[in-house]
Amino acid sequence: MDENLLQDVVAAALKAGADAAEAVSAERRALSISVRLGELEEVEREESRDLGLRVFVGRRQASVSGSDISPEARAKLIERVVAMARLAPEDPYAGLADSDRLARGPLPDLDLFDPAEPTAEALEARARTAEAAARAVPRVTNSDGGSGSWAASEWKMVTSGGFTGVHRASGFSLGASAIAGDENGMESGYDGRSTRWEGDLPSPESIGAEAGRRAVGRLGARKIASTTAPVIFENRLAASLMGPLIGAISGPSIARGTSFLKDRLGQQIFAKGININDDPHRLRGLGSSPFDDEGVANSRTSIIEDGVLTTWLLNTSSARQLGLKTTGHASRGLAGPPGVSPSNLTFQPGDRDQAALMRDAGTGLLVTSMFGPSLNGNTGDWSVGCSGFWFENGEIAYPVTEITVAGNLIDIYGRVVPGADLEIRGASNAPSLLIDNLAIAGR
Repeated sequence: MDENLLQDVVAAALKAGADAAEAVSAERRALSISVRLGELEEVEREESRDLGLRVFVGRRQASVSGSDISPEARAKLIERVVAMARLAPEDPYAGLADSDRLARGPLPDLDLFDPAEPTAEALEARARTAEAAARAVPRVTNSDGGSGSWAASEWKMVTSGGFTGVHRASGFSLGASAIAGDENGMESGYDGRSTRWEGDLPSPESIGAEAGRRAVGRLGARKIASTTAPVIFENRLAASLMGPLIGAISGPSIARGTSFLKDRLGQQIFAKGININDDPHRLRGLGSSPFDDEGVANSRTSIIEDGVLTTWLLNTSSARQLGLKTTGHASRGLAGPPGVSPSNLTFQPGDRDQAALMRDAGTGLLVTSMFGPSLNGNTGDWSVGCSGFWFENGEIAYPVTEITVAGNLIDIYGRVVPGADLEIRGASNAPSLLIDNLAIAGR
């Protein structure tokens, strides 16, 4: 979508009675292939082009979006959204980002766009190879399939406050899911990766082999009695522990007073030596962007520094409500006001690998999958269903299933010990994390 079109939309919104306006466009092309048992199962192709418009009439705001960008449709869109804004309730904190916070000058090149566009045949071959490698693992008896996908997107933003920006990105994904079986039952295992550049994907053979290995490793999983013991969260899922942290330090939660960390800014939350940062400018990062979704300049943020909570994550609205400045963490879609989101979140590693954490813990639970988390946002009480492996004397003993672990996150965060096995696999990453004592509910 041409940038001049967005400029025209903003100008037309102002002419129609808006005091300020923000137009965004999103264009996306995507192709995904799935196979199962060596046969092609599904092909999906997507092409979309959408326009979003947010306007302000005084301190009232409204937003609309649509896929018809003809002159007639744009005129109706603008007329409707200005009328909606006039009827909206007043919000004393609504408005465009302050001009002194906007991203200016040349935007950073974050190497997010790979111009390669794989064919459907190439994606199918990759998915078939991954699935075949999974099925070749001894004791794998079935498959939930293999998949390969590609996408390219472009996001443009123009505001009446003087911001213009373009953000292009590509994405490549590959995955496989295997089912292992024996006389005691069946277990599944999955492995997959997503990257910005095609050449950064692992080989299909390695993806499939790992999926098969994880399925076979779960065979013979048993239930255990309820107990209290050390728990290690595997690096692949340990970043899930940061989700409640981010929710608790997001500006809207703090402004509403509904966060278990609302009074903890500047205080020791984690042990000394623990560092968690957010970096929107990581090259080829899955969460990277050259500006936030209000056009604000973004930069690397230390969230936890030597165990101390150093900042809230703010967009313009929540920052105004708290009497602060936005931190460049606004996140939005085509319609609706911005929320708050991190970019590339990283829990920095410690100096001991997972095996060393197990040796230190002696006997306990290694969690390798999680589901159905429950959180009381006001108190930090947290629980999650999980499965994994019981270890004894620092060594894996047997797989376990149908377990719930629970505790209070303020207590958990204060006792987390990070491993050394950090892998950058997604937008949120962490090494294996050891908590020395957690309640485990079993049979």
